[in-house]
Amino acid sequence: MSSKVQYLAKKGLIRPPDWMPTNVHYEAVMGSMAYGVSGDDSDMDVYGFAIPPKLMVFPHLAGEIDGFSIKGPRFEVWQQHHVKDDDALGGRGREYDFQMFSIVKWFKLAMDNNPNMVDALFVPSNCLLHCTAVGQMVRDRRKLFLHKGSYHRFRGYAHAQLHKMRGDKKQPEGKRKEIVDRFGYDVKFAYHIVRLLDESEQILETGDLELGRNREVLKEIRRGEWSEERIREYFASRETALRELCDSSKLPHGPDEPAIRELLLNCLEEHYGDLSAAVVSQDRAVVALRELAGVVDRYRDLI
Repeated sequence: MSSKVQYLAKKGLIRPPDWMPTNVHYEAVMGSMAYGVSGDDSDMDVYGFAIPPKLMVFPHLAGEIDGFSIKGPRFEVWQQHHVKDDDALGGRGREYDFQMFSIVKWFKLAMDNNPNMVDALFVPSNCLLHCTAVGQMVRDRRKLFLHKGSYHRFRGYAHAQLHKMRGDKKQPEGKRKEIVDRFGYDVKFAYHIVRLLDESEQILETGDLELGRNREVLKEIRRGEWSEERIREYFASRETALRELCDSSKLPHGPDEPAIRELLLNCLEEHYGDLSAAVVSQDRAVVALRELAGVVDRYRDLI
């Protein structure tokens, strides 16, 4: 089954890097669809990751020396927005927004508990557009990425939505202005505040995440049934409760970087094949150093 990137690239509707369409390993629908508050004709926010050519991930294999050689091509993220597929939904059409990451960048963001990356790993199965064996390896181990740092990241994102709710930094325009004129504040940003705080609570309490758990409340907010004052009071009360929950949570304080690195290398090996020429494991390096020390000891009298 082809990825959505491959399908739309063949139709000439998007222009990703040449290598990407056949190397996408994970695509997930994000936004209101993932949170259970959308209609069937809602726009699709698609997040995912692809594995670039090996020399982009391991440039030293091409003889590149960091700080000396001219750097070869790199890849972190490709984005394309407002992609209209007129054939979708029986000819009614659908619009897509794409954010596709290098698997390495994806792992780094997920390890930092970036809310978008975390959400993309925990979307319900009906929001998966494309998932290869590599994608499933990551999805199966998605809880590995969670730690107490999620509290700070999710709270920070919620705080940013709080500022956007009334247009503190930018005056709303177009559809957003219509919403503010109707309700007195932007209900989209408001529901994201509640969503992010609820997700943070789930992660800290259970070490797991169900995106649609609070969807009925989120629908109420999108319909304008919560006042702006209620949203602000909710933020203040949950912020205090989450701080206490973070202190008592059984999650680790930070990411298990060695385990996440091992998972990344396993994914790359599944895609590329044997990586022994590209990566020296720490265990092998330690063994080699010990053997070298033994040789030095045996011939110390000749030195």
